[in-house]
Amino acid sequence: MSDLDWLDIKILDALQKQGRISNADLAEKVNLSASACHRRVQRLDREGFVRNYVALLDPRKVDRRTTVFVEITLSGQSDETLDAFEKAVARIPNVLECHLMAGTADYLLKVVAIDGDDFASIHRQHLSRLPGVAQMQSSFALRTVFKTTALPL
Repeated sequence: MSDLDWLDIKILDALQKQGRISNADLAEKVNLSASACHRRVQRLDREGFVRNYVALLDPRKVDRRTTVFVEITLSGQSDETLDAFEKAVARIPNVLECHLMAGTADYLLKVVAIDGDDFASIHRQHLSRLPGVAQMQSSFALRTVFKTTALPL
């Protein structure tokens, strides 16, 4: 972050909270001219500070009301085992996140499903077939209390 000044940080903070903000509104928000703001946004994009622009969907509106966190322990820790698992899990569309962990589980997955029956199907057809899995434990989220995609800057 040493390459960023306070204006860059204000721009990035605004963009990650409201990605569709117009350049004119963004410029006004950070107190810059529209052309200077546009140049900064282009530079931040080019330098990779902004990875992507996306639309965040409401899971209820697209019938993905159930979130399940799945802890996975592998049978071994070889590079081949980890690579095979990571490639296979990345192909499961219902897995939104996969994290290599330190602690009791090797991986933590965030999985979305329509309901418990749908998760059972995802488990049976995909998760139980992942290579190298020795143990799996699933925890169903009852309610999302707080969620953000905005990183603290």
